[in-house]
Amino acid sequence: MSSDKDVLISMGFDPARVEWALRATGGRGLQPAMDHIIEHEGQPIPDPSAPAAVSTTPSAGTHGGAGEPMDEDDEELEALKAVYGKGAGSADAAAAAAAEAKSIKCSQCGRTFRNTALANYHAEKSGHDQFEESTEEIKPLTEEEKKQRLEELRTKMSEKKARKAVEDAKEQRANEEIRRKAGKDMGKIKEDLQAKQLAKEAEQKKREKIEEAKARAAIKAQIEADKRERAVKAAREKALRDGQPITDATGYTPAPAAASSSSSAAGPPAEKVSGRDFKETRLQIRMASGGQPYTTTLSSDATLREVAEFLAGQTLSVDVETVTFSQHFPRKQFSKSDFARTLRELGLTPSAVLIAS
Repeated sequence: MSSDKDVLISMGFDPARVEWALRATGGRGLQPAMDHIIEHEGQPIPDPSAPAAVSTTPSAGTHGGAGEPMDEDDEELEALKAVYGKGAGSADAAAAAAAEAKSIKCSQCGRTFRNTALANYHAEKSGHDQFEESTEEIKPLTEEEKKQRLEELRTKMSEKKARKAVEDAKEQRANEEIRRKAGKDMGKIKEDLQAKQLAKEAEQKKREKIEEAKARAAIKAQIEADKRERAVKAAREKALRDGQPITDATGYTPAPAAASSSSSAAGPPAEKVSGRDFKETRLQIRMASGGQPYTTTLSSDATLREVAEFLAGQTLSVDVETVTFSQHFPRKQFSKSDFARTLRELGLTPSAVLIAS
């Protein structure tokens, strides 16, 4: 029975490389040794005394299970093994040689095999179970045919490696595209979250600014109210000291006895009170842009700036430093230079309507 080493040497491989391949594959068979020789062709042969690295190339005999289609390379290898006597020593091969039939044929695919060992291997790989004896004789390969078959095997293995490299490169590109797409999606999600956070912070700052402005306006209005209250209190105290009539909380002076309802109907009519004699002025302020008017009652000695401060406390759209007032009848325009003048000096009636712009 021919050994794997004899078969490989008879196929034309260098004996030193054959021994290297058998050591590297741990004697696992003809196919791993042949793969090792082809893969390491052109590489220097290592020292035999060095520890051999076991090749991870799978053998043809372990590829696939029952029912799996048979690889053409496996069948070619088995044919070479049969040619060089690898299966000649088996009991099935001896029985086939002793019989009158010279080959075994698969009735399902039509392939012809030299002995029952190859037929059984074909049955395990392909799942075919119908065989018959054949008188067709399989002639042994010549040296030229052996070299040609070996070259075909090397070409097929090279093509397989090239196809595998192309498939690996394609799979790697697909994985890279998936990774890049996932990175872009994650980046977009982060940008959206950041934009939402910035918008939320801007809205919060806007609300805080509005609330702060309202609080300032309320404090300013409270300060003005306190000023007016202190002015009224001081006026009352002064009136008490001077023995003058005391005005009420709104600044109105009690009507004289001659003008009271208890006066005689035949008495002389009360004199008409001039607008300059009123202690306070009731204002109705309308915005030039429209909307609900604002009303208030101020002392006739209040300045136009106090009117602007009152209006600024009611709406945030008014700035004390830039607002201007006017009245339609009689037509008058009040500018910033009039802010220090009192309502009495401006000639406003006890009940006036102003337009703020």
